[in-house]
Amino acid sequence: MKMTMKPYSIWQGSVQQSIFRELVEAYSRPGQVRDLTDWINGENARRVVLATLMDGESTLADPHGMIPDEDWPLLQARRDTAESARYVVVDGSRDATLNPCLGRLESPEFGATLLIAVEEIGTGSLSIALAGPGIEERLELCLSGLHPDWLARREDWVGAFPLGVDILFCDAQRIVALPRTTHAAITAGVV
Repeated sequence: MKMTMKPYSIWQGSVQQSIFRELVEAYSRPGQVRDLTDWINGENARRVVLATLMDGESTLADPHGMIPDEDWPLLQARRDTAESARYVVVDGSRDATLNPCLGRLESPEFGATLLIAVEEIGTGSLSIALAGPGIEERLELCLSGLHPDWLARREDWVGAFPLGVDILFCDAQRIVALPRTTHAAITAGVV
């Protein structure tokens, strides 16, 4: 049963365990929107996900300056470059100009996870057809506030599977995962 928590509670273990379960569900069922509203009580989903995933061993890049200075000590993550960090937080409305870590053949699990902030998940003019493991037949995902360049670059990044990146789209309250095994094709929204 979900409980509504106060904003400061995102740093508590019980809330982070619940968010972690939502992340596991998101990656198990790519393209299915997970609503975190009951857990975050007004906090931003991206911030709550970072609070859940980061620790002193994590490396984190913030090339677009999206993480407030006061959150860095709480996250405990080591600052790194977008090219070598395990986690990278980016503004999805911007062009995809970075070159994230794709892992190595002997260690593909070291490919980066991109947390891409978008305006809204589940609505918008950008429509993406998804297929692959965890998706029955085909699924349509709509996003608002995502520059289509991210999806074009993703094709390059995951083209040498098992190397690649995993993506987690975040809006204010929702998340949706796109693991590197998911096939994604834009079906509407690009001129």
